[in-house]
Amino acid sequence: MQAYGPGFARVYNLKWSNFARQTAPLILNFYENTTVGKASKSVLDLCCGAGHLAVHLLEKGYNVVGIDLSEHMLHYAEENASRFIESGQCRFILADATDFTLNEKYDLVVSTYDSLNHLENELALKDCFRCVHAVCDGYFIFDLNTLKGLRRWNGIHLDDSGEDSLILSRGIYDEQGETAWLRITGFVHNHDGLYERFDETVYNTVFNMERVKDALLDIGWQSVHFTRINDLSTQLENPEEESRVFVIASK
Repeated sequence: MQAYGPGFARVYNLKWSNFARQTAPLILNFYENTTVGKASKSVLDLCCGAGHLAVHLLEKGYNVVGIDLSEHMLHYAEENASRFIESGQCRFILADATDFTLNEKYDLVVSTYDSLNHLENELALKDCFRCVHAVCDGYFIFDLNTLKGLRRWNGIHLDDSGEDSLILSRGIYDEQGETAWLRITGFVHNHDGLYERFDETVYNTVFNMERVKDALLDIGWQSVHFTRINDLSTQLENPEEESRVFVIASK
């Protein structure tokens, strides 16, 4: 799985927190209306990044453990959630989403912002599902970019909206390899008044939604359905028609 460098992690922390802030309340609204969710506030945030989603959950009284493969992302996660770490409500662990074990069990495991698309193939995705199944007693909620969504990555985008950074993104979808990649080049304003350059390539693997569902069921999840984030309780009949889907698996 991909681990991000310091420049990208810094920009991610500064500029890309909106997805977590928008999705966290909707995930909690769904979870808190389930039987398990009414009784438990233990959450594992898988591929937690800079901890934006975790902080929202912590502010709502949840106990959170975050896992990420990037030490640079975890630096910001620990910084953003420092007061909750001090109180013992939260901790972060450097680990691979495809190969981790924990002594605790969690009634909610979340992984957002198409983090699992970064896994290199279906075998790695199944390994991740197995690890989550071993530590989850309730719901596993995550989102994926679909083939339709990743085909839209083709193009160039310039973000010069902030005084502290300039970001150029070039996206390409490889039809034969069923992979999309986004080359991000940026300049970030440092405390010394200079700009630091960073380069990062973000990869997304295309996963067939029906095979994702079959993999979850084969591993032992009892129920799996696809939804849109604005209505997690309603099942999608044709998830491949969406650009992004949320997957809800339960025991």
